[in-house]
Amino acid sequence: MTVLDPPGIGHDAYDDDDFDDDLAAGTAPEARTQWQLFRRRFFRHKGAMFGLFVLVVLGFCCYGAGWVAPFPKGQLDLTALDPQPSWHHIFGLDPLGRDYFSEVLYAGQVSLTIGLGVGLLSTVIGSMVGAVAGYFGTWRDAALMRITDLFLIVPQIAVLAIALKKFGNSATTIVLVLTGLFWMTIARIVRGQVLSLKEKEFVEAARAAGASNSRIIFRTILPNLVGPISVNATLSVALAIATESTLSFLGFGIQRPATSWGNMLSDARGYVGTSQAYLVYFPGIMLLLITLAINFLGDGLRDALDPQGESA
Repeated sequence: MTVLDPPGIGHDAYDDDDFDDDLAAGTAPEARTQWQLFRRRFFRHKGAMFGLFVLVVLGFCCYGAGWVAPFPKGQLDLTALDPQPSWHHIFGLDPLGRDYFSEVLYAGQVSLTIGLGVGLLSTVIGSMVGAVAGYFGTWRDAALMRITDLFLIVPQIAVLAIALKKFGNSATTIVLVLTGLFWMTIARIVRGQVLSLKEKEFVEAARAAGASNSRIIFRTILPNLVGPISVNATLSVALAIATESTLSFLGFGIQRPATSWGNMLSDARGYVGTSQAYLVYFPGIMLLLITLAINFLGDGLRDALDPQGESA
């Protein structure tokens, strides 16, 4: 028996705009794969393109700070007479005389790494928990969902502060602790979707063909959940960066000599309202840009991966 492909995987489809254009021209519409439709919808989404551009530029500048930054990390400029932003130091100097633009770029490496690490790990763990709970049901579903509910009611900031005090403030520790508190949302989303998909005809066909449970979950069901999983992953990255910055601002996150945008804000809070208030502005603007860019990218992925969405 041939296993039926799940809807939206491997079938040709038609773009509505092209369909109308071809009808007007009196020609047969050209069939397009789901991947081609996704690319067309995604690259037409202006917000997603803005978000992708900002992410690429910031990622290149931060991770390539060794080439982009005008000064090495921590280098003092003892010849500068004015700490204010200038052509020589476009973000100015920090109170120790270091080029602030260079410090912001190097700090972005830590913030982005934490966000990406938490987004990836929490999405993988949450997707696995939700898929197992939704597919097998019975006592597995009940047990996993009660554990999920338990984690959801935990006061996150308090738990994070206690855990980091006990296990240290390294980037690895922060990633692991945040992952342990961020997987629940995607787990509930995936569980709900799996509960619906496991009753579909293509899943029944896979069972009748003798496919194992793991093959059905990983090869048949989860590919149909790429949309919600991808969107949640992008939102988790933004939330992780914002949470790490909050922790660092409160003194529980990344500690010196390591730097992140959060502890740069914490160090600069005493300069609000002074001539060196730019020490607050620049890391704050970076956090704002990266958060907006990730959210715009998530919106674009959601619209492009939605089979019921508009194709414009």
